[in-house]
Amino acid sequence: MNETLHWESFYVIIGSSAAALTGLQFVVIALVTQTRRKGSARQIDAFATPTIVHFCSALLLSAILSAPWPTLSGADVSLGVCGGAGVAYVSVVIRRTRAQMRAQTGYRPAFEDWLCHTILPMLAYTSLLAASLALGRYTVPSLFVVGGAALLLLFVGIHNAWDTVTYIAINHLQSVDAASEDPDF
Repeated sequence: MNETLHWESFYVIIGSSAAALTGLQFVVIALVTQTRRKGSARQIDAFATPTIVHFCSALLLSAILSAPWPTLSGADVSLGVCGGAGVAYVSVVIRRTRAQMRAQTGYRPAFEDWLCHTILPMLAYTSLLAASLALGRYTVPSLFVVGGAALLLLFVGIHNAWDTVTYIAINHLQSVDAASEDPDF
């Protein structure tokens, strides 16, 4: 398992970033409760929960590849389970996101929404699953694919958390503006 020793610093950075950003996402959800417009459980399931799952997946990948495995066989099985579970989860997210986006009347989803909420996470988890299958035979390329998947999940989570924060900020400003214009508000 000497190949993964070279990756230790990479996974320390990815794992600690994912853990910190997971905590910040909890703060974002707490901020949602302070706004006049409340998010529904469906919105949280479709948009906020996947962000937490992607951050936690990046953290889990970091832990898996930082563990002192005696051989690659334990790591490849763990990575395969993580990749397979991720593919299944994103399939559920696609269904939820499609339903939530169709139910909205004030916002029309852009390609970027589909890209960052469904396509890129599916690519990351599918790549992870493929890398787990090839890890024993093509160790170095597989480790780069796993590292790329972890980084992609981290960046997708950052993008999606940023979207959430800006959405809250814009809606809060709009509700404050409406309140200042309407004395009965």
